[in-house]
Formats: sequence, structure tokens, C-alpha cells
Amino acid sequence: MKAPTIHDPFGERRAADVRAQLSVLGCDFSTESNDQSLLDLAIDAFGGLPRFKLGGRPPQLNVSLVLNNHDGTWPHGAEPPQPVLSSGTGLLCATMDAGNFAIVDVASARALICVSNAMLRHPYHVRYELIEFAFLTLASRVQSLVPLHAACVGRNDSGLLLMGATGAGKSTLSLHALAGDMQFLSEDSAFVAPTSLRIAGVPNYLYVQRDSLDFLKSGALRQQIQRSPQIRRRSGVQKYQTNLREVPGEIARVPLQLAAIVMLSRRTVKRQPALKLLPPKTFLTRLRREQPYAAGMANWQEFEARIANRPVYELRRPQHPDIAVRALQALLG
Repeated sequence: MKAPTIHDPFGERRAADVRAQLSVLGCDFSTESNDQSLLDLAIDAFGGLPRFKLGGRPPQLNVSLVLNNHDGTWPHGAEPPQPVLSSGTGLLCATMDAGNFAIVDVASARALICVSNAMLRHPYHVRYELIEFAFLTLASRVQSLVPLHAACVGRNDSGLLLMGATGAGKSTLSLHALAGDMQFLSEDSAFVAPTSLRIAGVPNYLYVQRDSLDFLKSGALRQQIQRSPQIRRRSGVQKYQTNLREVPGEIARVPLQLAAIVMLSRRTVKRQPALKLLPPKTFLTRLRREQPYAAGMANWQEFEARIANRPVYELRRPQHPDIAVRALQALLG
């Protein structure tokens, strides 16, 4: 890696030695880097995923990954600083420190991700908080997709959006849906085309806590999860990080058509039906409260109008996740 010099203070003449073509949320990304290990983190995130098509010719986007010699500003052995988000003149930024940041330029369809040698020792944070941030933000903004904090599972290419606050059980329910032969699209983030209501996602990793396996049947899926490495979220919660490209089960190969929305509740039921149809007014109030980022987007009003003819349910937690999966399967016939 060549460091900037007095003749090239910005490192503009630094060679991009390695390249990859990646498909993310229906966009084609030309990705370049001056370091193979850094590029490999982008390939770990998005390589081998389904090549979704959301309509028309896929947008052509560019991302540059730059490894630099910045030493890092946090104590040795501590986790990296949490990204600070900012914007200005059409640019969107996630900044950890002077050597670790991502800049997204939507108008120019490109992004820059800078990572230090010190940060490269924290591959999960590099991939999840810088690389995935830049790729997903760029792809969703260029295509005017609605970004939702939601899981998505389906059958026969029809999808259910599973919404709920952190801890409501989206990951556990998605896991059991995968084990129950449903199509798996996402367990945390879903991106909806507001006109067509087709849902795209990134089925790359599944993050579940150890107790999420309590009700999962023994078999290849459970064994694969238990062999997976564990990561620690910023909250301190430890989770298995399971590569979905290596597990048994059906990953959605096309964007799923939105059939219904399911709001997950922490309330439990024993004998009553787990699903309850929600009135539109109640749903919209709850939706705006739980999706504040998406609700501020320019296309939110169109999204609200389009989903008005889709049924919305509240799912109360039954005694076993498989009971909830059967309820979801029934919604999709």
C-alpha cells in the first residue's frame, strides 16, 4: 500500500489493484480497491447473492475502497468508535475517525470507503457499518426505494414484511420461517419499490442469539448456526453470524411481491389466534412511529398510498415460533 506523499497528498495516484463486480438491490456495482483483504470484505457482504431486478436496466454504480495508514484513535483492544452520520451538498457520510469513513454521492452514483490498517482488524465493523452502509444507501437512494427496519419472508414469490421494534422477535421468526420451507429475504432490513411494492433485500447473513435456537429442531440448519462465528453488537448482545449462502433452506431469488404486513408484538397468547387484523388508522400511526427514517423520505406518501389496499396484521407471540410460522404460511395460502 502506497502512502500519500508531498507530491500526491490526497493519494490520487494510488493504484486500484483489485476489482470486483457485485450485484446489490438490483444495482450493478463496479468495485475497486488498493487492497485485496479489504475488497474481500465487500465480496463477503454481497458476493454470490441473487441478482435482483426491480425494473428496467440495472443502475451502474461505482465504489472505491481505500486502505490507508491511519493508526486509529481508540485504545488498543477496544472496539472502534461508533459511526457518526452527517450530510451536506448532497453527500451522505458515516465517520468513525480521520481514517475510517464512508462518503456516498447519490447524484454521481458513487461512494468512497476509507479504512485504516488498525480498523481492518475489526472486519465485522468494517463490513457492517461502513461497507454495507455505503452500498445499501447508494443503491436504495438511486432507485428511490423505501428503506424499512423489517424482516421479509415469503412463499411462491409473495412476501410478508415483518415489522417490530428491536427485540420483538424478527430474527427468531425469520429463522423458523427458513426452517419451515418459506423463502427468506431479510431478517433486519427490507427495501420496497413504492410503485410496484416489490421487496428487495440482502440475504447474506442471519444474526440470532443463542436462545433463539431453543425451539429449533435438530438438523443441518441448527448445526450450521452453532458452528458459525459469534459477533458482539454495539449494544453488547452476542449473536451467531451465519452465512445464509451456506445453509439449507430457500433464499428468495427474486424481489418478493408484498402481500401483507405483519406487526410483531411482545404480547403473548395461549389459545387465541395469534394474528389479529389491524384497522388502517391504527396501523399507519404505529408504522410512522416505528419507521421514522423511512417516514421522512420523499417517497413515503406514495408508499403509504400504495399499501392502503394490503392487509395488516398484529402477530402476538404464541408458545412456539412454529405456530407463528404456520400462521404466516396461511396468510400466503
